[in-house]
Order: sequence, then C-alpha cells, then structure tokens
Amino acid sequence: MRASAQIRKRGALSKLSDLIWPPRSLLSDAFVDRPGVIEPALWAELHFLSAPVCACCGFPLPENGDPEAVCGACAGAKPVYDTARAALAYDDHARRLILDLKRGGRRDGLPVFARWMVAAAAPMLERADFIAPTPMHWTRLAVRSFNQAAWLAQALSESCGKPWKPGALTRFKRRKSQAGLSASERRRNVGGAIRASARCKGKIVVVVDDVFTTGATLEACARALRKAGAAEVHGLTLARVVRPADIVA
Repeated sequence: MRASAQIRKRGALSKLSDLIWPPRSLLSDAFVDRPGVIEPALWAELHFLSAPVCACCGFPLPENGDPEAVCGACAGAKPVYDTARAALAYDDHARRLILDLKRGGRRDGLPVFARWMVAAAAPMLERADFIAPTPMHWTRLAVRSFNQAAWLAQALSESCGKPWKPGALTRFKRRKSQAGLSASERRRNVGGAIRASARCKGKIVVVVDDVFTTGATLEACARALRKAGAAEVHGLTLARVVRPADIVA
C-alpha cells in the first residue's frame, strides 16, 4: 500500500508540474501532451544510425555492405576499444538535443534518449557487466553542477537493467575543453587524464557519453580500463559525428 501510495503521489505531482510548466517538444517550442515528445514532422527528420555500420566504430557504411565490414580508419588502425555505437547522426536536430542537455541541463528527454541508445546497442548492453559514464574533472563539475554523461548512463541503466558505476572512471587531470580542437589535438588533450578503478578488472564495460566526435575521449577511457584489466570496452553515445563539417563546437 505504501509503494502504491508513493506512485500515486508522484503521478499527481507530475500532473501538477505539467499544468504549471506545460511540457514542450524536444525539438521546438511547441507544447506537447507529455515530456519527451517530438512532433511527427520533426521526428521523421531525425537521422537514426542503423546497419550497415562499421563493425568496430559504428561509422555508417554504404548500403548492401558486409555486416562485418570495418571502415577505412579502423582497418588502418584498430581502436583501443572493442566497439562503439550511437543512436543518432550528429546533425542540426541532434545538435539541439545535445546542447539542450549539455548546456541547458534539460532532462525531460533522458528516458527517450535511453530507449534510442538501447535500440542502437542491444547486443553490447546484453553482454555488459556495467555502464560507466565518461568522467568530468571535479572542478568543472563544481562549476556546471552536473555531468550529462552520468545522466545518460543513469537513464540507460534504468532502461536496460544494467548497473551503472559513476566512479568507475575518474578524470584526475583538468585539461582545456575539447571544443574546436582537431582530432590529433583532442587525443593529446585527453591523453593521460583518466584513470579506471580496479573493480573494472575482468569486466565488460560500456562507456557512455553524449556525442562521439573523433573518438579521442573513448580511446582515453579505453586505455585506462585496459590498464585496470577490463576484459572488453565498448562505447555508446546518443549521437556521433559522421561528417567533418559537423565537428562539435
């Protein structure tokens, strides 16, 4: 009875909140009937990533390709991580979703983002021991007050049933923002700044972030996890850059 009463109370509070602050579409200022909704016309414009993609990094490949094929970049230099997947291509719509989450602290889309990410990486998540968000240095976290990767990891955990461990990865060196840096600059900037907990030894870990730009952050996390003895390291993001012109600013 106590649990059902709490559920009813949360439902009533949610309805009251919606009356005071009516929910808006995730991609426009239009009012919608419940949080996390996108109008059909804008929904149809979202670019979800699906097969065929690179078997390693998840980069889109030409239609009718080999499902086990890898892209030229992964064929030339295999990443430190095992696989990476993303729900969306990073375009104008995905950019709005990312920036509203990352800079605006908007959380009403998290449950639907998590469902998209589960759909993009179900086999990866089924095998995982736990989910680990990419870490933020404590000084940056103190200023921003939240880590959007941790929000995504928590929502993903609730959606797929796998535990998430916010302390599995730690950024112990503060570096400048990755925004505006080239691929090589991003790798140098984040290199050696992350460490992994010893409890990762022998585990299959899914590292979660908001956007895969060049893979530099995931590579740094993977190196730290390998050093800690992780059995496998996989990456999962809400979106990924598929065109050089869309590098995250």
